[in-house]
Amino acid sequence: MAPSWFQILIVIVLLVLLFGRGKISDLMGDVAKGIKSFKKGMSEDETAAEDTNKTIEHQASETVETPNKETSGAKKAS
Repeated sequence: MAPSWFQILIVIVLLVLLFGRGKISDLMGDVAKGIKSFKKGMSEDETAAEDTNKTIEHQASETVETPNKETSGAKKAS
Protein backbone atom coordinates (compact mmCIF):
# COMPACT_ATOMS: atom_id res chain seq x y z
CA MET A 1 0.00 0.00 0.00
CA ALA A 2 1.54 3.30 -1.10
CA PRO A 3 1.24 6.40 1.10
CA SER A 4 -1.31 8.94 -0.05
CA TRP A 5 -0.59 12.63 -0.70
CA PHE A 6 -2.26 13.53 2.56
CA GLN A 7 0.10 11.25 4.54
CA ILE A 8 3.15 12.66 2.76
CA LEU A 9 1.97 16.21 3.52
CA ILE A 10 1.57 15.36 7.23
CA VAL A 11 5.12 13.96 7.37
CA ILE A 12 6.54 17.09 5.68
CA VAL A 13 4.69 19.38 8.09
CA LEU A 14 5.95 17.39 11.07
CA LEU A 15 9.55 17.55 9.80
CA VAL A 16 9.32 21.33 9.34
CA LEU A 17 7.85 21.72 12.84
CA LEU A 18 10.49 19.51 14.46
CA PHE A 19 13.61 20.76 12.70
CA GLY A 20 12.61 24.18 11.47
CA ARG A 21 12.98 25.58 7.99
CA GLY A 22 16.59 26.70 8.53
CA LYS A 23 17.92 23.30 9.58
CA ILE A 24 16.22 21.53 6.69
CA SER A 25 17.66 23.98 4.14
CA ASP A 26 21.12 23.60 5.73
CA LEU A 27 20.76 19.83 5.53
CA MET A 28 19.77 19.97 1.86
CA GLY A 29 22.73 22.27 1.16
CA ASP A 30 25.07 19.78 2.83
CA VAL A 31 23.58 16.95 0.76
CA ALA A 32 24.12 18.97 -2.44
CA LYS A 33 27.75 19.68 -1.47
CA GLY A 34 28.26 15.98 -0.81
CA ILE A 35 26.88 15.04 -4.22
CA LYS A 36 29.08 17.63 -5.96
CA SER A 37 32.13 16.41 -4.05
CA PHE A 38 31.34 12.81 -4.98
CA LYS A 39 30.99 13.65 -8.68
CA LYS A 40 34.24 15.63 -8.60
CA GLY A 41 36.03 12.72 -6.95
CA MET A 42 34.69 10.27 -9.51
CA SER A 43 35.85 12.44 -12.41
CA GLU A 44 39.32 12.79 -10.81
CA ASP A 45 39.52 9.01 -10.43
CA GLU A 46 38.69 8.52 -14.12
CA THR A 47 41.41 10.93 -15.24
CA ALA A 48 43.91 9.34 -12.83
CA ALA A 49 43.01 5.89 -14.17
CA GLU A 50 43.56 7.07 -17.74
CA ASP A 51 47.01 8.36 -16.79
CA THR A 52 48.05 5.11 -15.09
CA ASN A 53 46.91 2.82 -17.92
CA LYS A 54 49.96 3.43 -20.08
CA THR A 55 51.53 0.56 -21.97
CA ILE A 56 55.17 -0.30 -21.46
CA GLU A 57 57.00 -1.65 -24.46
CA HIS A 58 59.86 -3.98 -23.68
CA GLN A 59 62.23 -5.92 -25.88
CA ALA A 60 64.11 -8.82 -24.42
CA SER A 61 67.84 -8.27 -24.89
CA GLU A 62 68.79 -11.77 -23.83
CA THR A 63 67.26 -15.03 -24.99
CA VAL A 64 67.08 -18.04 -22.73
CA GLU A 65 67.45 -21.45 -24.28
CA THR A 66 65.05 -24.05 -23.04
CA PRO A 67 66.35 -27.58 -22.75
CA ASN A 68 65.06 -30.01 -25.33
CA LYS A 69 63.58 -33.26 -24.06
CA GLU A 70 65.82 -35.34 -26.34
CA THR A 71 69.04 -33.67 -25.19
CA SER A 72 68.12 -33.64 -21.51
CA GLY A 73 67.32 -37.37 -21.62
CA ALA A 74 70.61 -38.14 -23.32
CA LYS A 75 72.56 -36.21 -20.69
CA LYS A 76 70.88 -38.09 -17.86
CA ALA A 77 71.67 -41.47 -19.42
CA SER A 78 75.38 -40.79 -19.82
